[in-house]
Amino acid sequence: MTEYQEKLTSSEIASIWTSYMNDSMSKCVLGYFLKHVQDEEIKSIVQFSYTISSTHLEKLTTIFQEEQIPIPTGFTDDDVNLNAPALYTDPFILIYINHMAKIGLLGYGGFISMSAREDMRAYYREGLNETSELYERSSKVALSKGLFVRAPYIPYPTQTDYVDTQKYLSGTSIFNKQRPLNAVEISHLFMNIQTNIMGTKLAISFAQTSPREKIQKWMLRGRDISKKHVDIFTKILLENDIQPPVSSDMAITNSTTPPFSDKLTMFHMAFMSAAGSGNYATAAAASQRNDLILNYERLAFEIALYAKDGAELMIDHAWMEQPPPTIDKDQLTNKKDTMK
Repeated sequence: MTEYQEKLTSSEIASIWTSYMNDSMSKCVLGYFLKHVQDEEIKSIVQFSYTISSTHLEKLTTIFQEEQIPIPTGFTDDDVNLNAPALYTDPFILIYINHMAKIGLLGYGGFISMSAREDMRAYYREGLNETSELYERSSKVALSKGLFVRAPYIPYPTQTDYVDTQKYLSGTSIFNKQRPLNAVEISHLFMNIQTNIMGTKLAISFAQTSPREKIQKWMLRGRDISKKHVDIFTKILLENDIQPPVSSDMAITNSTTPPFSDKLTMFHMAFMSAAGSGNYATAAAASQRNDLILNYERLAFEIALYAKDGAELMIDHAWMEQPPPTIDKDQLTNKKDTMK
C-alpha cells in the first residue's frame, strides 16, 4: 500500500520557489567564475559551490514535477556570458563565495523551520550541511591566503556583571556619556560593514557593465548607500576606540563587457538588499544602546526605498518573476456573475 504524501504547505512552496530562484542565479554566477578563476585552491571552492547549486536545481526540479507545480523560469544560460572578459579578481571570488555561504546558512535554517514534511526537512538539512561545509572550506582558504577579515579583538572580561541602571540603554542623551559598545553590538557593526563592502563592489561591477542608463544609475545609488552605511558603522567603532578591520583585496577589473543579464544583476542586488534588511533587523534587536537601534531602523528604511525602486524597474522590463500565488476568490466570484 502506497503511503499518502501530504501536499506541500504554502511555506514549503515558498521555500522551494525561493531556493530555485537563488540556486539558478548562483549557478550562472559560479559558472562564470569557473571560466576565469586562476588560483587552483580558490577554483576548488568555486567548483564545490557550483556542484552544490547544480545538484540543488536537479532535486528542486524533481520536486516541482512530482508535485505538479510549474517550474520557475529563474535564470538560465541566456543570463550569463561565459566568454565575457574577467570582471572579478580571484580574491573577490573567494570572499564572495564565503559571504554567500553565510547568507545561505541563515536561509537554510529558516527553510527547515518552515517545513513540515519530512522530505522537505531532510532536503534543507542536507543543504544546511553542504553550505556549512562550503563556509568551512572557503574560510580555511581565505585564512591561509590572508584574505579572511577577522572581527575586532576586545580584552577578555574578568568577571560577570549585571546592568544596574537604565543609562546602559542610552546612546543619544546629551547629559550622559555613551557607554562603551559591548561585544554583541561590535559583532553586528562589523558584520554589517563587511556586508556593505561586498554590496559596494557588486554594485560597481554591475553598473560598469550594464548597457542601460537607468540600471547604471540605480546600481550607483546602491553603491553610494552601501558606502554611506560603511562610514556610519565605522565611525561608531572609531568613536569607541575600536579600529575597524581593514578589508581584504576584493578588486574588480576594468572590463565593461556584461557577463550577466540586467535581469540577473537586478535580482542579485534585490537579494542582497533583502539580506541586508534582515541583518539590520537582527542587529537592532540584539543591540541595547538606543542610538544603534535608531540607526539600524532608519538605514533599513533607506534600503527598503532603494529595493522598492529596483522592483519597479524590474517590473517595467518584465524581469520580476511572480512567486506562486493563492487563488483570488473575489475574482472567481466575479467570473460566475458575468456568466449569468
